[in-house]
Amino acid sequence: MSERIRLLHVIQNLNYGGMERLLADLVRRHDAGRFEVHVMALSYLGRFAEGLEPFATMHLADPLPRWSMLWPGPLIRQLRRIAPAVIHTHSGVWYKVSLAARRAGVPRLVHTDHGRRSPDPWLARALDRRAARRTDAIVAVSEPLRDHLARRVVPDPSRLRVITNGVDTSLHRPREDDGCVRRSLGIPAEAPVLGSVGRLEPIKGYDVMLEAFRLLRAQWTGSAPPHLVIGGEGSERVRLQTLVDAAGLGTHLHLLGWRDDIHDLHAAFTLFTMSSRSEGTSVSLLEAMSAGLCPVVTDVGGNANVLGPSLRHRLVPSEDPAALAGAWRKALEQSEALAADARAARARVEEAFGLETMVRAYEALYREGLE
Repeated sequence: MSERIRLLHVIQNLNYGGMERLLADLVRRHDAGRFEVHVMALSYLGRFAEGLEPFATMHLADPLPRWSMLWPGPLIRQLRRIAPAVIHTHSGVWYKVSLAARRAGVPRLVHTDHGRRSPDPWLARALDRRAARRTDAIVAVSEPLRDHLARRVVPDPSRLRVITNGVDTSLHRPREDDGCVRRSLGIPAEAPVLGSVGRLEPIKGYDVMLEAFRLLRAQWTGSAPPHLVIGGEGSERVRLQTLVDAAGLGTHLHLLGWRDDIHDLHAAFTLFTMSSRSEGTSVSLLEAMSAGLCPVVTDVGGNANVLGPSLRHRLVPSEDPAALAGAWRKALEQSEALAADARAARARVEEAFGLETMVRAYEALYREGLE
């Protein structure tokens, strides 16, 4: 095809989160010679929309009526005005946008499922099954997620693809710790730092992480007690702070909220940890491993595939604070093994989860039905 393909990404918002950050990276790297890129947010643009104007035309969806799940008229009309050849929807907007896209006569519809809630609510599955029938290609970001979708969501599994997430390994690289994060939080230079970055939502299991840290502190016999630093925001913030206060962890557990200094955080972390109840392919995990951090994470979703065979011993069961605390203690007590696994983590991401590979795979999928 000689003319550029008009591509529209649709997402709920571009505020904080791994999916939102991934979409921003995708938009910045689309081939401008082949694609005319547009981005639409249904609710508001948000943090990761900043700086995208040179790469895409930005749209905010017109207000939708209460009955928009039945007939999203304003969205249909807006899609007709934009007239994309391809719409790429992302988790959270699939049903409504797929309905509007088909009514607007959009030739090709691609959807990415970035991860499922656990348990998967039956109503959400029922709506997604309807949306799947309208969608030409459905992308899962991990093999376990693809298998779940094939069993419970997508009536025609031939429409499923797997495209794992990718990160910029040049941007997220190992860096020396300049001490700025430790100084700002009052963490001694010799104290190990367990670090995590993610949304403070039930699916991420931060209540399990807090209990694991309480257990670790109760059993710690070293001279410099560890600190737990969590960067992120979400609906669980108040409850988690209450748990921190009740356990008396406030001087060693730091809930930072959303931060823009991700590289400084990574440099300050001794290891990276997650206690998720479900995952697709975690962007936060990929970025941390790319930055040369050993991961200690729950064995859910795509995490095992991200770690690969050489790091599988760093996986722990979900919903098991004692296992997580034990895995942390083992990692911190074996400094040489920790350093070796940090190098292996960086190599794993460089080998299998580069950003350009992901972008080209999506672009091939957009062209597939049009050509």
